[in-house]
Amino acid sequence: MMLCLIGLLSLLCQWLAFRARLPAILPLLLMGLLLGPGTGVLNPDALLGDLLFPIVSLAVAVILFEGSLTLDLARLRGQSRMVRNLVLPGMLVTFVIAGVSAHWLLGLEPGIAALLGALVVVTGPTVIAPLLRTLPIPQRLGTLLHWEGILIDPIGALLVVLVYEYLMLGQSAAWQIFALTLATGMATGALAGLAMAWLLKHRVFPRRLETVATLLLMLGAFGISNELMLESGLLTVTVMGIWLANTKGLDLEPIIEFKETLSVLLISALFLLLAARLNRADLAHLDGAAWAWLLVLLLVARPVAVALCALGSDLSLKERWLVGWIAPRGIVAAAISSLFALKLSKEGIEGAEPLVALVFMVIIVTVILQSTLTKPLLHLLGLAAPPRNGYLIFGASEFAVALGQALQKWSVPVLLSDTHWGNLSQARMAGLPVYYGNPVSEHGQETMDLSQIRRVLILSPYRQWNTEVAYHYQDRLGPDRVFALAEAGKPPRPRYQSVQQLQPLFADGVNYGTLQRRLSQGEQIRQTKLSEAYPWSQFQTDNPDALLLIARDEQQRLHTLTAGQSPQPAAGWQLLYLAPPSEANGSDRVGGVDEVDL
Repeated sequence: MMLCLIGLLSLLCQWLAFRARLPAILPLLLMGLLLGPGTGVLNPDALLGDLLFPIVSLAVAVILFEGSLTLDLARLRGQSRMVRNLVLPGMLVTFVIAGVSAHWLLGLEPGIAALLGALVVVTGPTVIAPLLRTLPIPQRLGTLLHWEGILIDPIGALLVVLVYEYLMLGQSAAWQIFALTLATGMATGALAGLAMAWLLKHRVFPRRLETVATLLLMLGAFGISNELMLESGLLTVTVMGIWLANTKGLDLEPIIEFKETLSVLLISALFLLLAARLNRADLAHLDGAAWAWLLVLLLVARPVAVALCALGSDLSLKERWLVGWIAPRGIVAAAISSLFALKLSKEGIEGAEPLVALVFMVIIVTVILQSTLTKPLLHLLGLAAPPRNGYLIFGASEFAVALGQALQKWSVPVLLSDTHWGNLSQARMAGLPVYYGNPVSEHGQETMDLSQIRRVLILSPYRQWNTEVAYHYQDRLGPDRVFALAEAGKPPRPRYQSVQQLQPLFADGVNYGTLQRRLSQGEQIRQTKLSEAYPWSQFQTDNPDALLLIARDEQQRLHTLTAGQSPQPAAGWQLLYLAPPSEANGSDRVGGVDEVDL
């Protein structure tokens, strides 16, 4: 009964986080604290007994493997120097300041203090992404924080594992044992990654078994590595994930999606249980010294790290203050701190008792403070970004690429997404930002830069994907900001009319085939500007076959046209429309878009 209740409460916490647009870890930890030390209703040790430790170990292995699958080293090389600085030297600066201050202020042993310092360097995409979605952070700073969160997740986890290995082995063994443990973990991880990559490339398993096979091989490598050399398993799964992420020619999207579903289940139950394990004696460690250490972490460690990393960059002083403020901690810190505290306790290493309480305090306080105070800080610094005005276009068809180019010429942010790589090649050659994969997946939410996206256009022929994308972004952006083409051979979007209340895009009867056919007949997307001398009525007379797509008024507000609308654009409005060449009226075609200045 209690396990069923944990499942239901985990679902409730995930839903509350979604509605409040907060990281899910926050309500999960608060619910665990309420059920455990708050009321005593849930006692994970009594509930799971000896199974608790192996369950937590395997869950952390999955979480580390998940994070390492996102570490594409080519993406790290392709990022700005500031991102690389934050992920590498910046992380080490935070590690040193957090560890030294923990030793001085909290009285922790140097090894335990170093482990605590390593645990709190990781931000991670699961806590950064909700902030970027809800706060008016400037695009370039949002991109900086976004990529820092993605890249520091596996790198920071690797640092934590290395510090832990040294702490465990340094207590009773020589440096040679430590080096052997690292070598075992890295070699086993590389071999497992190489083997899994070969199996995936040669399609040894049917498609439906690839995700399960990857998970089981990862867990097998974890167990074998620990048998070969105690405590090397976590390093193994991290290296294995990095190996797969950097192997060319692998389609990891199905594996990542399966992992996301599993991770939601694991993370939800895991953090509720871990928070419930805390007792009032653990919470007693959160005294004045603990709060002083937290202030050092927030107001000294992060700002100093950012200041050093920004030397020689073009970030203004105000931008450096903002980046120095935003660094919420999340899943990796919570999961690994709990696991390592359990392990250290079993090994009889003293001083690890405060670890979990301190890390949970950091997570809860940083998420709450940075969710509530960042918006006023943005306005105080004069850095609040203008309202979002961009488009996410799902389906990278020829029409979608042409429309994306047209919007780019208006300086409107555009992102194209498709589940087929071949469809994105034209968009990439046109210089449009693209995302390959399912735009509603967790990987997509963590990887795509949606900081400037306000509307979604569903222009693909994939009915199943279209439904999923429409549902997801209606919940996220609102029903009036998600638009879809009508389905061929059906009344306009009957499913969406009844379920999602979407109006068909552009005009009645316009579907994917309609647009592709018009383009094949030589029609092009053009733009024109209305004026007193050239009003809307004259435009209609001159362009009887034009399909109006998007309009921009004098206040620079965008209007996406849908069936059933009777637009009345006024003088000063700009129009994007699809029309035959005969209706070009002397326009000049530039970059896939005809410009008509009237």
